[in-house]
Amino acid sequence: MAGLSAWPKQAATFGPQSCSVKLTSPKTAADLAQLIGATAKGLTTRLVTGLNEINRVEDGDLVFVDHEKYYDKALNSAATTILINKEVPVPEGKAILISDDPCRDYNALVRRFMPRAGWANSVPNVGAGSEIHPTAVVGPHVSIGRDCIIHPGVVIYEHTTIGDRVIIHANTVIGADPFYYKKRPTGYDKMVPGGSVVIEDDVEIGALCTIDRGVSADTRIGRGSKLDNHIQVGHDTLIGAGCLIASHVGISGAVVVEDGVTLWGQVGVPSKLRIGKGAVVLGQSGLINSLEGGRTYFGSPAGEWKAKMREIALMGRLPELFKRIKD
Repeated sequence: MAGLSAWPKQAATFGPQSCSVKLTSPKTAADLAQLIGATAKGLTTRLVTGLNEINRVEDGDLVFVDHEKYYDKALNSAATTILINKEVPVPEGKAILISDDPCRDYNALVRRFMPRAGWANSVPNVGAGSEIHPTAVVGPHVSIGRDCIIHPGVVIYEHTTIGDRVIIHANTVIGADPFYYKKRPTGYDKMVPGGSVVIEDDVEIGALCTIDRGVSADTRIGRGSKLDNHIQVGHDTLIGAGCLIASHVGISGAVVVEDGVTLWGQVGVPSKLRIGKGAVVLGQSGLINSLEGGRTYFGSPAGEWKAKMREIALMGRLPELFKRIKD
């Protein structure tokens, strides 16, 4: 694919790995400004080595921002080139590209440096001992490790990396586009995806699950984690090693689930939250904040489970208390 480096199989380690749309031939900030018709200021000779969305930026990345709420976050992030819709003081050692529509221009850059690969005649890189059912569909630039089982009806989109001894059950979809849009008066503009999915060694994924690719980085399922049926994992979410996730759990985008977490059935996790190592979230709980590790949680909004059980018990006494007051 023009403009991109190879996508090798990644090491099976959990953590806040950054992985952006990489440019095989880095461009200066001034070069990219010329491509999109933006105005470059600051260190315009600074090389841009990758394109990334704000959640996972690293040194050398270009990131876009088009809302005042996120200006400081973008300007003070690890990104060294900021595509922005307002003239602002340029942080030392960085460049800014001033555009009337950063989202539009970011999408244009992703399309240029990471055009979609066609599905026709795609041949995955498959390790020894792996079995892929004839009805499974595997896209381009997919790597599947050793001794894996891919069951009937599975769909694996482009740029997915699957480790060794992974089992994916029937009709699961890996790598569908992120649910990520910019609202405009005329409707919703789709954020062009350039990310991927990484499934580490010894993971098992149940039937009818959906795991979305990252916007510009990876969505990652850590070594040894086990997912039940009917689970949704949003874009850019990082799930650690040894996690257990039960049926009907929904995890939004850019969530971090640390090692050894258990999410029981129908738990809902909003975007950009973190669940600490070893936490247990009981069934039908809904999170509104990040959770510390090593504790058990319940309820909506989720809280420490014993306190929540006391709340439920007290609520059960409300009719009695109301009757006493009325009488």
